Amino acid sequence: MERRWMLNKGTVRTNALFWNRRFLLVYSLVPSSDRMTDIHYLTHLRIPTEDEPLRILSSACLLGQACGVDGTSNGEYPSVLKLLRYPTVRLIPFCPEDYVFGTPRETPDIENGTGADVLEGKARVITETGKDITEPMIEASLKMLRIAQENEVELAVLMDVSGACGSQVIYKGSRFSDQPKYQIGMGVCAAQLHKHGFKIISQRDFASLEILYAKIDPAHSINEQAIDHDRHPWYLEYFGKK
Repeated sequence: MERRWMLNKGTVRTNALFWNRRFLLVYSLVPSSDRMTDIHYLTHLRIPTEDEPLRILSSACLLGQACGVDGTSNGEYPSVLKLLRYPTVRLIPFCPEDYVFGTPRETPDIENGTGADVLEGKARVITETGKDITEPMIEASLKMLRIAQENEVELAVLMDVSGACGSQVIYKGSRFSDQPKYQIGMGVCAAQLHKHGFKIISQRDFASLEILYAKIDPAHSINEQAIDHDRHPWYLEYFGKK
C-alpha cells in the first residue's frame, strides 16, 4: 500500500513538472520588453529549501496586517496569503505608508506623473485633502529599499494601484476626483525598488504567482489559464493595448 502511494505521488509530481514546463515555455514567448513583470527572471529563480528559503518582501496588508489607510488589511488576497504556508519561503512584510504616516491615515496619490517621476522631482504625492506628502513618501521608499537590501530579498510582492506599492497600475491623480483615471506605472516605493534592481510582481499577477508557487512547491500544478494583470482584458482595453 505504501509502495503504491509513493508511485502515485511520483506520477503526480511528474505530471506537474510536465505541465509547468509547458506553461513556462508558452508564457515566456511574450516579448520581455512588452512585460511589466520579468517572466525570465521568475522562471530562473533558484529552487528554495527550508534551510535556504526564498526571501520575499511583501506589502504587509497582502499578508493580512491591518495597515491599510482605513485600518483594515484592504481585503483578503488568497493568492498571496498562501505563501505563509511554505517553510521554503521567508516573508518580510512591510508597509511604507504605515511606517511614516501611521494607521489610519489619508490616502496618497501621485499628481503629474508616476512614482519614478516623484523620485526624479517631476511629480508630487498629494492626499485627498490636498496635503503634499512627497518627502515623507520618499523617506518611506528609502526605508523599504534598506529593508530589501539588508535582507537580500529575491522578489517583492506588492499591492497594486497603491501610490506607494503599485507596480502595474496606479491612479492618474486623485482617486477621489469626479472622474478618476488610471495610468500604467509604479508607486513611489515600488519605483525605488525597481530603480535599484529588485524584481516586483503584484497580487494581481496570477501567472507570475503560479510560476512562483511552482518554484517553492515542485508538486504545484500550474493553472494555465492564469494571466498577469497586464494581460487582463480590462487592462488591454483601458490602455488600448489590443
